[in-house]
Amino acid sequence: MLDRLFRRRREARAVADFYLTIAAQARLPAFYRDLGVPDTLDGRFDMVVLHVFLVMRRLKGQGAAAADRSRLLFEAMIDHFEKSLVEQGVGDSGVGRRIKTMARGIAGRIEVYDRALADEGDAALQVALDNNVYGTASEVPPQRLAVLAAYVRREAAGLETQPLESLMAGEVRFGPPPGAG
Repeated sequence: MLDRLFRRRREARAVADFYLTIAAQARLPAFYRDLGVPDTLDGRFDMVVLHVFLVMRRLKGQGAAAADRSRLLFEAMIDHFEKSLVEQGVGDSGVGRRIKTMARGIAGRIEVYDRALADEGDAALQVALDNNVYGTASEVPPQRLAVLAAYVRREAAGLETQPLESLMAGEVRFGPPPGAG
């Protein structure tokens, strides 16, 4: 029984570390400096969601263990967002409500990104990025949307080439963020 408890804790810690690795990519300054992603809570939230989505998409359809890892990754992201709300001083009564709203928004983004990546061209992906990643920006130059869409497609393809075993071990490799072009 204790072995099972410690195994769950090790798994939870490993997934939390995996999440932090993914989030570190989303927080690279080049996205905000060069591509004009809003350097705000909303902008950072959307970049993290986008990168976690890419990894979850890679894990999709790869068996029960990968599905479990994907679920745990989603839960680690939600847990991190919840801790962030508490650190920002959101009262206990407001955290649960905000987390439910965030989770619904994340689920919607995942669905939209998944459909957009399935499309042949980049029009749907650019609309999804404009509505979400750049949702709080007043005007986004079309070139920035094109560059970010190309990055998302490149990373989705790159994740497909990464061995599932590596991802299951918490190892993920992203390419560098694009320049503004």
